[in-house]
Amino acid sequence: MMALTSKYILLTSILLSLTLMSSTQTCSNYTFSNKQVFRSCSDLPVLQGHLHWNYMPSTKRIQIAYRATQTSTGWIAWAINPTATAMLGSQALVAFRYPNGSMTAYPTPITSYNPSMQPGTLSFKVSKISATYANNEMIIFAEIGPLNKRTTINHVWQAGSSVLNNVPQIHPTSGANIQSMDTVDFLT
Repeated sequence: MMALTSKYILLTSILLSLTLMSSTQTCSNYTFSNKQVFRSCSDLPVLQGHLHWNYMPSTKRIQIAYRATQTSTGWIAWAINPTATAMLGSQALVAFRYPNGSMTAYPTPITSYNPSMQPGTLSFKVSKISATYANNEMIIFAEIGPLNKRTTINHVWQAGSSVLNNVPQIHPTSGANIQSMDTVDFLT
């Protein structure tokens, strides 16, 4: 009985330690596996998202990394909305994992509440877009801009649990999924 209790206490301690370690993983203490360094970051308030960036004033371009906890069968997206703090009208970068395990990332405009989620052209330039998946986390990397001499933008982030025929399926329409919008100042 004593050995069983000791094993239970040890298992509980290990699980508690893992939980505490994962909850303390903020954007400021995160290390990217590709050794890329970002000078600024923000822990987003919902959907376990984090935005990292480097703003380049001389070109008005921004290097970003958007990362979020996700299963291997889900998808993530991060978007700029040039006109409102809302999903509709946003210019999105979406990523998901193909059935063969490779990742894809591409831009797509969100023009309706039932968007196609197919690759498309945005209202600003996007280059160097890629994505990774490891340790239940998806990351989108990209370089965006210039953004019309603005450094404060409206942004939206999203996550869905399934991809069907290489098309991200609708995300939940309540709770955190409809609270995932804010503004960010790339100068700060």
